Amino acid sequence: MAATHFSGPLVVGGVYLNEGTVASVTAGQTLVAADNGKTVLLADAASGNVTLPAVTLTGFKVRVLCAFAITTSSAVVSAEGDNITGTLVVNGATVLAEVEDQINFILNVAEVGDYIDIQSDGTQWIVNGIGGAAGSITATDPA
Repeated sequence: MAATHFSGPLVVGGVYLNEGTVASVTAGQTLVAADNGKTVLLADAASGNVTLPAVTLTGFKVRVLCAFAITTSSAVVSAEGDNITGTLVVNGATVLAEVEDQINFILNVAEVGDYIDIQSDGTQWIVNGIGGAAGSITATDPA
């Protein structure tokens, strides 16, 4: 059987498959369905916020990775709010996210290599991640 080669984004069942694709954020970004599977790099000192698409995109996932010594806090924000739940390990301590609005990478504390993985199950965002220094990643509901 001959090999099949694809170019451009692959869409299966309405979900984009971008595993291994990297995008840099330097002034904030709102993600869309086509960003599924990407690694999003916080790539400069004032990277800004990353806003997630609608939580109803079941299976949508993204990794947000601190790739620069940020001097302005950046957040991963749910467009709807009150629907981010999961567990982070920050400086060896468990940080629970329970019905939060956002996950924060804290200025002058977040380190290169800190990251979160976040995925939609259709009704909530499920998060996990690792931060190296105490207080480097937080989960908040600033409403």
